Amino acid sequence: MEFSVLLLLVLTVFTGLFLLLSRNHSKKHECLPPGPRPLPVLGNLLQMDRKGLLNSFLKMREQYGDVFTVHMGPRPVVIVCGTKNIREALVDKGDAFSGRRNIAVMSPLFQEYGNVFGNNKRWKFLRKFVLASMRDIGMGMRSIEKQIQEEAQCLVEELHNTNGTLQDSILFHSVSANIICSFIFGKRFSYQDPEFLRLLELLSQSFSLLGSFSCQMYELFSGFLKYFPGSHREVLKKMREIIAFIRRIVEKHRETLDCTAPRDFIDTYLIQMDKEKSDPNAGFHQKNLIITAFVLLLSGTETTSTTLRCAFLLMLKYPHVAERVQKEIDQVVGSHRAPTLNDRTNLPYTVAVIHEIQRFWDIAPIGMPHAAVTDTHFRGYMIPKGTDVFFILNTALHDPNYFKNPETFNPERFLDSNGALKKNDAFMPFSLGKRTCLGEGMACAELFLFFTTILQNFNLATTKTPEDIDLTPKKCSVNIIPPLYKISFLLRSED
Repeated sequence: MEFSVLLLLVLTVFTGLFLLLSRNHSKKHECLPPGPRPLPVLGNLLQMDRKGLLNSFLKMREQYGDVFTVHMGPRPVVIVCGTKNIREALVDKGDAFSGRRNIAVMSPLFQEYGNVFGNNKRWKFLRKFVLASMRDIGMGMRSIEKQIQEEAQCLVEELHNTNGTLQDSILFHSVSANIICSFIFGKRFSYQDPEFLRLLELLSQSFSLLGSFSCQMYELFSGFLKYFPGSHREVLKKMREIIAFIRRIVEKHRETLDCTAPRDFIDTYLIQMDKEKSDPNAGFHQKNLIITAFVLLLSGTETTSTTLRCAFLLMLKYPHVAERVQKEIDQVVGSHRAPTLNDRTNLPYTVAVIHEIQRFWDIAPIGMPHAAVTDTHFRGYMIPKGTDVFFILNTALHDPNYFKNPETFNPERFLDSNGALKKNDAFMPFSLGKRTCLGEGMACAELFLFFTTILQNFNLATTKTPEDIDLTPKKCSVNIIPPLYKISFLLRSED
C-alpha cells in the first residue's frame, strides 16, 4: 500500500513538472511561427518521419504552411519553404539570416573558425578573401579552366584504357577531388596514389556519416550523447585525419613559400597571414586556413562528384537526351578540340540539361543551416536573435508554380520558345544570399567541362535497359544520394 502511494506521488510530481515545462516552453516561443506541439526535451522528435528530415518537413508543410516551427529536441527551428519565401529571407533580409548554427559534431574541431561555420565578424572578411582567391586563381598559377580541361583529358585517357568494360560510378570522385586539390594545394594526384585514395575514402565516409541518423540525433542531444560512443566519434576521428593531412601540406608550403610567386590558395593565404599578423582583428589565422581548406575539400569533392554520378545515371535512363547533347556538341565544338567555358553560350540545350540534372536530383535539399543574427520580423512573425532557420531548397527546385510537373525530368523547361536558355527564379541549387555556396563558380565550370568532354568522346552503356534503371536515391535525408551503378564508356570514334 505504501509503495502504491509513493508511486502515485512520484507520477503526480513528474506529470506536474511535464505540464509546467510544456507551458513555459509555449510562452517562451509564442512569437514563433506555428508548428506541431513539442514535448519537453524531446521536442517534435517523435513526429519525425523515419525516412529523414526532408520527408518530415515536407509532411509538416502540408499542415502548417510554408513557414513553421519544429522543435529539434529542446531547440526551436524555423522552417522556410517556397521560392518567394526563401528569396525574401536570403536576398531581401540576407543580413538578418546570415548567421550559422553551431554544428555539434564539428564543434571540437571548428570552434567557429573558417568561413562556412563562423559566426564572428571575421567570416565576411574571410569569405571575400576566398572568393578573391578563386577569381585570381590565374595569378602565378594555371587558370581553373585549364586545370579542369587537363583533368578531363586525364579522365578521358583513363576511360579509354577501360576498353568499354563496366566501371563503378564512384570514379567521378577522383576528378572532382583533383580540381579542388589543384586549387588548394597546387597539385593533382594520380588516381592510383595511395595517399590520395585514403583521402577520398575519408572524405566519402565523413560526408556519409554527417548525414546519418546517429549524427542527427547527436545534434539534438550532444550535451548528453558526447559521453557515449557513436557516429559522432567516428566522424570526428576521420575529420581529424583529413585535417592532419592538410596541416602537413601547409607546413611544407611554409617551408618553400615564395611571396612573389604564390602557387595556390595555401600560399596566397600564408602571404596574407604574414601581412596581417600585427592586426588582432584580422581573420588570418592558421586554424582558419586549415578549416577553410577542409570545408572546400569536403564540399567541393562530394557535391560535384555526386552531381556527376546523377548526371550520367540520368543519361543512361534518358538516352535520347544524351544523343541530343552529343549532336549539339558535335555541331558547335566538333571532335578536334576540347570544350571550353566560352562554348556555354552556344550550347543552350546542354546547359539546360545540366540545370535540369541539378534541379531534378537536388542533392542538398535542406542546404546549410542558418541562424537569425538579430530579432527579425518575417511573414508576420518575430524570429528572435539566435533562432535556427532551415531553408528547404527542395521546395523551390520542385515548386510547381515555377516548374510544371516538377517530378519529371525535362531539360526543355530551361529553354524559351527560340531554344535559348532562360532564367528561373526558383533555380537555386547553391542556395542564395550572403552565404551562398563559395564554390558555385568552380562547380559549374567542372560540371560543364566534365559533362561535355565525356559525351564528346564516349557513348554510354550499362547492363540494364532504360526502363529498368531505378532512380530511387540510396539515401534521402539531409542529402539525396543517387544509387550506385555500373557504366561503360564506349569510344565514339570506334562505335
